[in-house]
Amino acid sequence: MMRKEAAKERRTRRSRYVFRENVELYSLFFPAALLIVIFSYIPLWGLVIAFQDYLAGNSIFALNETVKWVGLKHFRRFVSSIYFGRLIGNTLRLSVLDLLFGFTMPIIFALLLNEVRSLKYKKFVQTASYLPHFISTVVAAGMMLSFLEMGGVVNSLAGALGISPKEYIAYPDYYPAIYTITNVWKGFGFSSILYFSTISSIDPVLYESAKIDGATRWQQIKHITLPGIRFIIAVQLVLQVGKVLNTNTDLALLLYRPSTYSTSDVIGTYIYREGISGGKYSYTTAIGLFMSVIGFILTFVTNRISNKLTGYGMW
Repeated sequence: MMRKEAAKERRTRRSRYVFRENVELYSLFFPAALLIVIFSYIPLWGLVIAFQDYLAGNSIFALNETVKWVGLKHFRRFVSSIYFGRLIGNTLRLSVLDLLFGFTMPIIFALLLNEVRSLKYKKFVQTASYLPHFISTVVAAGMMLSFLEMGGVVNSLAGALGISPKEYIAYPDYYPAIYTITNVWKGFGFSSILYFSTISSIDPVLYESAKIDGATRWQQIKHITLPGIRFIIAVQLVLQVGKVLNTNTDLALLLYRPSTYSTSDVIGTYIYREGISGGKYSYTTAIGLFMSVIGFILTFVTNRISNKLTGYGMW
């Protein structure tokens, strides 16, 4: 009994010592943890309205006739909706394009810029590539719309080449390209920071040894740089695949038109129209929960595959 009490006392003293030594780190962590709890965990209680016919102002937990539980009614309604196929198809199309270009572009950019020997030029290009990230989505979409209007830059260049001007943003076939270009342009520079920092941590001795052995630039990238950032690529891929049903809704809303619904209407924009504008809170909550469950499954499966193929993953 005495030994157990002594061991418990040692653990208590050890915990206090660790806390005192790391109190600065805990103080930095606490505000972020508090924000996550307030804005990410507490709102999870609201998911119960996906299983109710909720009306604004009603309690979501009251045990009386004001709460009408309907089970999976809203999930079945969404899956059987005439818009289901279009929404899933458009969402997957834009997400795959973002995966092909938005995921690979930062990697390619970081690899290419790492080969630049001029430090001043490298810093200038890096800074210039980061700037679009700090432009609001509204401004970025407004810039793209101004470029694509009848008297904009794109039509002016097309006219110089003898191509008749057109309002590209109003044509459904052009929307996926417009959305992808805008989304990639806005985010690839900032996303490349993670790869730049990882590349800079690779031991320079490896490159020197490769040069002595006669390795070309491409061989150094293939056998040193890419393996050095493989774990970051694996983690980012897992995160990207998990968001396959979550397009950039803000950008999609700002760029799409009723005439382009056939290619631009995604799950996020549908939730906005039906939930925020239409007041169908239970229905759109069910759609959001559906997306989250699919995203979790994709993240879990992709992480398992990544662990088996590369040895790296999120857990």
